[in-house]
Amino acid sequence: MRNLAAAMTIVISLSAPALAQKAEIDANNAKWLELFNKGDFSGIASLYSADAIALPPGSSMVQGRTAIEAMWKSMAEQVTDPKLTTLDVKPLGSSAAREIGTFILKTKGASPQEVTGKYVVVWEKVGEDWKLTTDIWNDGK
Repeated sequence: MRNLAAAMTIVISLSAPALAQKAEIDANNAKWLELFNKGDFSGIASLYSADAIALPPGSSMVQGRTAIEAMWKSMAEQVTDPKLTTLDVKPLGSSAAREIGTFILKTKGASPQEVTGKYVVVWEKVGEDWKLTTDIWNDGK
């Protein structure tokens, strides 16, 4: 019985950081959505690390906060109402994590369409904050 209690204590102590990472990442995703919907692309860029890289579908890599801000501003001219669903967060040590998820958004224009897709993000802990450091997504399931 004592061994079982010790094993449970170890499992709980190892899973607590992962749960904390997921909760903080979920909060950052909610903040990202809020900023996008307000049109605050500078705010979105602040959620990325200074040297972050975004890999948008069908486009060149985008590096750095200034370029990422411009990318999201340009995308907002084409799409609206994004929704994110985190499927998995895997800790990569105490200061990094990998997130896999799905998204839904709507295109703008005369015949709006719903677009679904998937994404992978690598998060890094910078000081006390989690920052997006690598962001890649594409449409489809």
